[in-house]
Amino acid sequence: MATIDMETVKALRELTGTGVLDCKKALVASDGNIDKAIDILREKGLAKAVSKASREATDGMVFSYIHAGGNLGVLVQLNCETDFVAKTDDFQNLGKEIAIQIAATDPSFIRPEDVPAEVVEHEKGLYRVQLEAEKKPEQVWDKIVEGKLAAFYKENCLMHQPYIRDESKTVEELVKTMIAKTGENIVVARFARFKIGGNPTVC
Repeated sequence: MATIDMETVKALRELTGTGVLDCKKALVASDGNIDKAIDILREKGLAKAVSKASREATDGMVFSYIHAGGNLGVLVQLNCETDFVAKTDDFQNLGKEIAIQIAATDPSFIRPEDVPAEVVEHEKGLYRVQLEAEKKPEQVWDKIVEGKLAAFYKENCLMHQPYIRDESKTVEELVKTMIAKTGENIVVARFARFKIGGNPTVC
C-alpha cells in the first residue's frame, strides 16, 4: 500500500474541493493514485468537477536539457496562466524535471488522445495476432487488448509514464500536484527530443 503524505492529500483537496478526511480515504482506496481518487470522490458525489483543466493556459516558458556529452537534447514548452507563476521556482523546477523525463524515456506522444487512430488500430491488430497464436479464448481478447494498450500508453505517452524520480506517480500526477499548488492550469504543450545519430521526436 502506498504511503499517503499530506502534500498529496492537500493536492487532491485543492483539485476537488473535498474535505481532508474524504480525500485521504479516496487516496487509500486508490493506493495513492490521484486520478483514481478523483474518480472515487466524483462517484460518491463528493468532488466538484475539476475545472482548472478547462482554463486556458497562454503563458509559460520553454525549457531545455542537454545531456552530458552533448549528444542528446530536449526542448519542452510548459504553459500556465500567468507570467507570475511561470517565474516561480516550483514551475521552473517542474519544467526542468519534465525535460529530463523526456530525455530519459523518449516518449512518442504527450497524451493517449494524441496517438493517431491508425497507430492504435495497428497495435490492437498486433495484440490480437499474438492472442490468437497463444490460443487465448476470444471472449477475453477485448480485456487483454485493453490492458496491453494501457501498457503501450504508459511506455509511449509522456503524461502516463511513471515519473523517473518516483515511479509511484505518473508525470500527469506530478503536473496535477503543481496545478493544485499554484492554483493555475498547467499544460505540457509540445516538446522536441534530438539525439545524434537518431531521428528527432517532435510532438
